Amino acid sequence: MITQSHSLLNWSPQAVVFDCDGTLMDTERHWQDARNRAFGAFGLTPPPGFAERAKGVYYADCGRLMAEETQKPELAADLTRTLLEQFLTLVADDPVTMPGAVEFVRLLSGRLPLAVASNCPLEVVEESLSRAGLRRHFQHIVVPSLSVPGTGGEHPGKGGSDIVRPKPWPDVYATAARLCGVPPRTALAVEDSLTGVESARRAGLRVIGVGPQPAEEGAGRADLWVATLGSPHLQAWLRARMPGQAEAPEQG
Repeated sequence: MITQSHSLLNWSPQAVVFDCDGTLMDTERHWQDARNRAFGAFGLTPPPGFAERAKGVYYADCGRLMAEETQKPELAADLTRTLLEQFLTLVADDPVTMPGAVEFVRLLSGRLPLAVASNCPLEVVEESLSRAGLRRHFQHIVVPSLSVPGTGGEHPGKGGSDIVRPKPWPDVYATAARLCGVPPRTALAVEDSLTGVESARRAGLRVIGVGPQPAEEGAGRADLWVATLGSPHLQAWLRARMPGQAEAPEQG
C-alpha cells in the first residue's frame, strides 16, 4: 500500500521504463525451468539457493555461473546455449503477463514515453510483448549489446557507446531514458529483481519494485515496493499525475 505521505506521490515521471521478465511477463518461472533442464541435460544438480542468485542475471552470465557453481567451468558455453534454447521453447508455448501489467501499461500508453530495458535477448522481448498484445505501447526496447552495433538490441544511437552492458550495469536504463528524450532523474523504472533495481538506480532513475520485497539489503534501493502493478493505490497515483489525455487507440 502507498501511504499519502510517501514522497513518490509528490513526483511526476516524464517517462517509464519497464523490465520485462517478472515485471511485465510471467517468464521468471520459465527461466527457472530452463535452468533446471539445462542442469539436467549435463547430469548436474542445481546448487542450493541458485534460483534466487540467478534472478535477473543476464543469461550468458547465468550460464557461466551455472558452470562455476557446479565446478564445471568447461561447460559454460554449452550450459549458456542450452539455457537459452530451453527458455525460448518454454516462453513460446506459454506467454503470460504478470498481474496488473496489461492495465498498467495501457494506463500510461499515449500519456508518457514508454520503454523496456531487459537483460533478455531482443527476440525474446519482442516475441513475448507481441504475443501479449503489449509491443505497440513501447517506443523503445533496449537490451545488452556486447559486440557490434545492431546485434544485441536497440543501439544507443549516434554519439553513444557501441556496447550496452547488462544489468546491474546502468547502461540499459541510461540508454532507455535517453531514447525517451528525458533526463534519467525524471524517469521511473519498474523492476522485480535486485539486479534490475541496482541497474536503474546506478543510471539515476527512480524505481518501483514489484512483487514480494526481498529481504536483502539492496531492496532499500527502490523508492517503493508494491505487490503487483494492479495496486489500486499505484494506479490512482498515476491517474492523478497524468490527467487529461486519452489512451492510445486499440489496434488489431
